[in-house]
Amino acid sequence: MPVAISTALPRGPLIGALEEGTRTCRFALYEASTLREVAVHCTQVESLRPEEGWVEQDPAEILRAAQECMSEAMARLPPGLGVRDVAAVGVTNQRETTVVWDRVTGQPLHHALVWNDIRTSKTVDSVLARLPGNDKDALRDRAGLPVSPYFSALKLRWLMDNVPAVQKAIAEKRCLFGTVDSWLVWNLTGGSRGGLHITDVTNASRTMLMNIHTLQWDPLLLKAFDIPREMLPEIRSSSEVYGDIADGPLHGVPISAIMGNQQANLVGERCFKEGQAKSTYRSGCFLLYNTGTACVHSKHGLLSTVAYKLGPDAPTVYALEGSVAVAGHAIKWLKDNLNLLKDPAEAERIASEVASTGDVYFVPAFTGLYAPHWRKDARGILCGLTQFTTKGHIVRASLEAVCYQTRDILEAMARDCGKISTETLSELRVDGKMAENNLLLQLQADLCGFSVVRTDIHEKAALGIAIAAGQAKDIDLVNINALPPSQSQCDVFTPSITPEDRKARYTKWKMALTRSLGWAKPSKSPSMTDKRYHLLASIPPSLFLISSFAMMLASEM
Repeated sequence: MPVAISTALPRGPLIGALEEGTRTCRFALYEASTLREVAVHCTQVESLRPEEGWVEQDPAEILRAAQECMSEAMARLPPGLGVRDVAAVGVTNQRETTVVWDRVTGQPLHHALVWNDIRTSKTVDSVLARLPGNDKDALRDRAGLPVSPYFSALKLRWLMDNVPAVQKAIAEKRCLFGTVDSWLVWNLTGGSRGGLHITDVTNASRTMLMNIHTLQWDPLLLKAFDIPREMLPEIRSSSEVYGDIADGPLHGVPISAIMGNQQANLVGERCFKEGQAKSTYRSGCFLLYNTGTACVHSKHGLLSTVAYKLGPDAPTVYALEGSVAVAGHAIKWLKDNLNLLKDPAEAERIASEVASTGDVYFVPAFTGLYAPHWRKDARGILCGLTQFTTKGHIVRASLEAVCYQTRDILEAMARDCGKISTETLSELRVDGKMAENNLLLQLQADLCGFSVVRTDIHEKAALGIAIAAGQAKDIDLVNINALPPSQSQCDVFTPSITPEDRKARYTKWKMALTRSLGWAKPSKSPSMTDKRYHLLASIPPSLFLISSFAMMLASEM
């Protein structure tokens, strides 16, 4: 039964949600009793690309954008509402993006390395050289992740190896590391004047330095990357009162939730039950599947990650995740590099001008392939072109590429869990800017074989972090077991093609995917060809771990 949309004037208490993404920063205020958004401000955050494969952002610009959004959103509150009505603020952020700064001056020591930056290929080789069999999955049992340029540990190691200012600050015990949440919370709670150096379990689980079972920084993982413990933030739960905002228009308001943006999306989609899944379509695409309190270790290329821990004493809920590096970014590439579009919003119209892709397949592996393939040697490929191919076919193939990569992830989840498949999953909940494209979601339903459900609230990360902040102990404004009815309307996209057509098209996608592999052949770092490391790599994994612990303990005695 449809829920009536409230038109009543908003009233306090309110919950604030700071969402710092890859391309935009946003601050929204929600009415606690209804979870209705009552004020919002959003601004762009610029990415810098100094070299091919490098993606950076200025941490000072990230902080400035956050402060602007908070100030402007507060100024847009309806008359009669003000800071006295804001009970709490939550922070959600782009994950893996790595920031290092000086604890004394508060200044960044380098630009932030963004999650999709791949400059660390040689760093990956160096780490793999020290692992048994040069196996990228050797640390999965502890970290839940493969060794990949994607994760913060590799980015931090690169900064430590290549930036003199970072090296000097570490030597002088002045260097702090964190993902974007840590940088923002440290500054918002006072910065060099006593700011909190913390992160939450969801963000820490993406660094490759946290033990996914103990939820603490793992000595063996720190040893593997040779990272000093004292520069890392304290790990906290995703929902508790950490401290108060030190100044600005929200002075004195407690920060009571921190979550990575995809985990916040999962909460915003109300995927609290084991077996529920959501997919977020933005510059990348991120599909999370709630596995409950069991940490499922993927054998098929997915990531084991913390979904949320809504309080220090609350159970830890885990998820399997598949991450696609290029989704909306492919459409932006068609606009900026090929001039096929004047605006990304044109993609749906242009793709709808043709009935199919004309057998054209596009694998947008600009920086390699993420889950479930993890091939940093892959590169983008466009195949099946004929003299009759038009830009409509290419744009449509770009949309289908997002859908095929989502299916790749779902197929891997089916093999890992045995509970989910394109035949048994009843629906997939979707959000994100790219989910406004109706054709994309119809193609997703067609190519995966299940219903796709979209609400008219696209910013689910902000809603999710507001829920987490409101339910924290001592805030107690939201009960996740009795959330107010959703104020949103749903669109449902159902499959419209035959299983035979779906299978034939997916088979050709896999052919195109195979052709994208092996294009980038970077030379191995010296450590990968050092005979000493080949000897180390021949040690059985169990003996390697025992030996590593022995060496670690000996070095600390």
